[in-house]
Amino acid sequence: MFKKLSAEFFGTFWLVFGGCGSAIFAAAFPQLGIGFAGVALAFGLTVVTMAYAVGHISGAHFNPAVTIGLVAGNRFPAKDAIYYIIAQVVGGIVAGLILFLIASGKAGFDASASGFASNGYGDHSPGGYSMLAAIVAEIVLTAFFIIVIMGATDKRAPAGFAPLAIGLALTLIHLICIPITNTSVNPARSTGVAIFQAGWALKQLWLFWVMPLVGGALGGLAFRYLLTPKEE
Repeated sequence: MFKKLSAEFFGTFWLVFGGCGSAIFAAAFPQLGIGFAGVALAFGLTVVTMAYAVGHISGAHFNPAVTIGLVAGNRFPAKDAIYYIIAQVVGGIVAGLILFLIASGKAGFDASASGFASNGYGDHSPGGYSMLAAIVAEIVLTAFFIIVIMGATDKRAPAGFAPLAIGLALTLIHLICIPITNTSVNPARSTGVAIFQAGWALKQLWLFWVMPLVGGALGGLAFRYLLTPKEE
């Protein structure tokens, strides 16, 4: 279990460090041309790389919503879920701390004013989308993320390609959702940077815990009861 939790810690750290780091650093310079698409790709690449690196150790959840979704889908024991979630959240927070320390090395940096790659709705949505829009987007996209994960890791799926499918799904999710909420679908990712934004992001963090967990559970149940053969 210690090795599994270590894998979840490092995987979630890499997801937050790579994905949010691309938004905080590279996307801040228009001349680099990274934009929303570059940030979306960065999140997908973090999952692909760490899923291949440590997926055989922990299953490569890196996300409380994935853990809950796999519990709902009867792919992961409920008794271990809390330990995975703690490791994921700690990994996200440590990544947020390292990002904060690096970002603070630039004169005039202000995590609160910049948003620090945090998730938000209403006035803090990149595109000005409402709380209702954020709720729907986070639930639907997280549910489909779980469906992709469960389908790609099904024993009937082509072996060895699951990390690619999952990483590409996360990239697509970010391409859709960055303008709406800056894309969470992952409470550990949201928590890791919200703590250091230390303002509106913490006040809105509840949404980016509740909705991804709801979406994850719905996705797991949907795959379990609608897409899995009865004999399983």
